[in-house]
Amino acid sequence: MAYKASGAGYADVARHFRTLIQDGELSPGDSLPSVQEIREQFDVSAKTVSRALAVLKREGHVASRGSLGTVVAEQQPTYRSGVARIGLIDRGGDGFLGGETAVEHMAGIRSVDDMATAEALGIDLRDEIAVRTRIFVRDGKRSVYSVSCYHIRAFGAVPELPEQGPLPGQWQKLYTERTGREVHHSPERYSARIATPDELRRLHIADDSSSARAVLVVSTVFHDEEGPLAFWEDVYAPGLSHSARSS
Repeated sequence: MAYKASGAGYADVARHFRTLIQDGELSPGDSLPSVQEIREQFDVSAKTVSRALAVLKREGHVASRGSLGTVVAEQQPTYRSGVARIGLIDRGGDGFLGGETAVEHMAGIRSVDDMATAEALGIDLRDEIAVRTRIFVRDGKRSVYSVSCYHIRAFGAVPELPEQGPLPGQWQKLYTERTGREVHHSPERYSARIATPDELRRLHIADDSSSARAVLVVSTVFHDEEGPLAFWEDVYAPGLSHSARSS
């Protein structure tokens, strides 16, 4: 991922190494290049490098280790949203973080039964949509329940969406190839709500009816020039941190 950017600022330098760390290309204990090497790589001053490293230290990504210089610190568990996973795939990855897998893949067609999904897709209750779900597991713990709902226009162009099994490519790229229309997504929306019994079951969390369990929900809407195409929602297990960075 190395690049040389004349006139880069400290934020550019920090972003570069943050990406390497978050994508697992630099692991805990790995040494960062020396200040001089970073200066030459980015064509920046020593002060700019110092500011970038200070930002990374405040964020907990790196630490000073004497003669070892600056090294990657032990990272807190981080879980990526669907949009951020697209960014990983676009950069040549597989969308998974270290130690992560996905289980219980399900796909099919069903009628919309909740108003939030209907409003996001601009359709009526009981209209048919394609739904794909899966559960991300990291280090043996279920972390994210991911639900992707698709408008009939989306699976009309990409009929593989409601079918079991992996898609032959990213759905939005398949849609663009087959329709000539670009797919964009809205900014991710963050909210908190009480988990449903089904979400608790899928995340293997005990459903204690005496106390409600709050979950973080990250959602986004994909659309083309004609309107909404998909509504993605990631439900995070209680107590987990996440990263929404996708660039």
